[in-house]
Amino acid sequence: MIYKIRIILDAEEDIFRDLEIEAHNSLEEFHNAITQAFGFLGNEMASFYTCNDEWQQDEEIALFDMSESGSDVRLMNETFIEDIITQNSPKLIYVYDFMNMWTFFVELADIVEKEDGRSYPNVLFSFGELPETPPEKKFEAENSAFDFDDTFDNYDDLDFDENWN
Repeated sequence: MIYKIRIILDAEEDIFRDLEIEAHNSLEEFHNAITQAFGFLGNEMASFYTCNDEWQQDEEIALFDMSESGSDVRLMNETFIEDIITQNSPKLIYVYDFMNMWTFFVELADIVEKEDGRSYPNVLFSFGELPETPPEKKFEAENSAFDFDDTFDNYDDLDFDENWN
């Protein structure tokens, strides 16, 4: 079976690639297809994350096991696309280069039969150019009532003795 998958950069502007890849390929092979489709060198750390329908990340599937114990991390080369992406759970998050945090939303679009004479993975459609630097992330705590900016603007009101020692 062939999976048709859309990979969307987490950015305000539309930047995505539509790929076809064989369902029995490993996530490492999928990672390589994504890096090539977006023009990355492919020499940085990366991970896939399972997620729910609201894109809240869950389990990590890493390119390499960087843990000291070397046992608890699921690895891309041991995990197959068809075991992770299904019609019931069609979404993943993909992060490339942990220093820059290129973040992508990955979603299954269709499952079709393999076509004779076609090589896979295959870029079906490419839209938008990758920016020079990754889009900035705005991290916000859910339901947070604490306003850090307000606190620092009112520094004099904090009753803090700067000569305490």
